[in-house]
Amino acid sequence: MKMSFKRLATLCVALALPGAAALLAPWPAQAAAPMARTQAPGFYRVMVGEFEVTALSDGTVALPVDQMLTGTTPAAVHAALKRNFQSAPLETSVNAYLVNTGTKLVLIDTGTADLFGPTLGKLPANLRAAGYSPEQVDEVYITHMHGDHIGGLLATGGGAAFPNAVVRADRRDAGFWLSTANLDKAKDADKDSFKGPQAAFAPYLQAGRFSPFDGDTDLVPGVRAHAAYGHTPGHTVYVVESRGRRLVVMGDLVHVAAVQFDRPAVTIAFDSDSKAAVAQRLKAFADAARTGDLVAGAHLPFPGIGHVRKDGAGYTWLPIPYGVIR
Repeated sequence: MKMSFKRLATLCVALALPGAAALLAPWPAQAAAPMARTQAPGFYRVMVGEFEVTALSDGTVALPVDQMLTGTTPAAVHAALKRNFQSAPLETSVNAYLVNTGTKLVLIDTGTADLFGPTLGKLPANLRAAGYSPEQVDEVYITHMHGDHIGGLLATGGGAAFPNAVVRADRRDAGFWLSTANLDKAKDADKDSFKGPQAAFAPYLQAGRFSPFDGDTDLVPGVRAHAAYGHTPGHTVYVVESRGRRLVVMGDLVHVAAVQFDRPAVTIAFDSDSKAAVAQRLKAFADAARTGDLVAGAHLPFPGIGHVRKDGAGYTWLPIPYGVIR
């Protein structure tokens, strides 16, 4: 760029004026912005036909899965995790699923509340962030009565967290976990496993809003319970179906994706009947691979929704990509 002598002289005079040096000084350094160290609200939506399904995160917890999985060895678990750029203890999701059918709002599992520490118990906040309130929930369906699935039935300080909802679960789980006789004869180390469900269900039982079902049962139009006993005596999966599309909410049929899809015979110490749990997992994986249905898992990495593909003697987990709601 050419500059005339007159303009150059004018610029030199200007730079000689008081304060002109500040114009040429470097910009002052800014203090570093503090790190937020929080995630975005934990909800994710997908349409299943005409139904809106919202995955809700209750948070994550680090689990020593190398010590918890059975039918394998710690070394094999570490190797499988390493192949997936993971390690033990494994940051493990706790997910629940909200189904809006247009006429009913159904919550499948409720998270942990305050049972397992500060990294969990996020479901109520994420439910609200997703645009819903606990008072709007019509029905709550429980896959099984372990604490990380039923803890959220209780509000902070006690009482029903979902004051207008009917709660439903398989009668076999209810008969086992809500039995005072089973509590009384349980070992001291196991008593909390019974006390938790009995406290969580108490306000719903008192209000006459607990309605157990027996095995395969149609619950509301488009949502069906399907018996998948093994992980617990009454473990249940829920099939959400609309306009020919299906989502199968598998509960705890799988805990560690990096291990159990490739080797479905690997079990976990929490199984009441590990042999039956393996049979149910194999059936669910085979059905999902054959039909192409969406599946969702309580402990698959959030949002825990995807497809299952047959891969040799095992299977591969294919999470759905992020996308717009259509």
